[in-house]
Amino acid sequence: MKLNEIRDNDGARKSRMRVGRGIGSGKGKTAGRGHKGQKSREGVSIAGFEGGQMPLHMRLPKRGFNNIFASDFAVVNLGVIQKLVEAGTIEAGATLDHAALKAAGVARGGKHGVRLLGKGEFSAKLSFTVAGASKGAIEMVEKAGGTVNVIEVVPAAEKAAAKKGVKYQERKAHKASFKA
Repeated sequence: MKLNEIRDNDGARKSRMRVGRGIGSGKGKTAGRGHKGQKSREGVSIAGFEGGQMPLHMRLPKRGFNNIFASDFAVVNLGVIQKLVEAGTIEAGATLDHAALKAAGVARGGKHGVRLLGKGEFSAKLSFTVAGASKGAIEMVEKAGGTVNVIEVVPAAEKAAAKKGVKYQERKAHKASFKA
């Protein structure tokens, strides 16, 4: 085999059918769309349309709510961290934050940081810098001789809302100065 002989396998690349190019092509005139009707015309969008009958997606009951302002924390239990210390993955006396826990494979996801929970046995002396921690988790870490530093993480949605509020107040004050 030579470089100039390299090509795709037969049938790997299929050229598209050029419709509306004469009777002889087999896809001329109506171009395989049949005769008349909405689907033969251009710009048809009838997915989910049931001929005027109430569509299925509107007949079914809706449940639940998706809060776009909810904080997303990676939940980490102290028992899991203790197992990693015993396995030698995490060194005793280390300071753990979101990046360190992610590198250890414990914290998955968590756009707004890590939340520490006190499930399991814990006896390692470690320092934590996390976005949140339960009372039980803080007590367990301090009992073992470690520390928990809870940093306040403001979600992006709250930052945007606060920023928008400031701009609105400035605009309101600016308009009020003209009226006075």
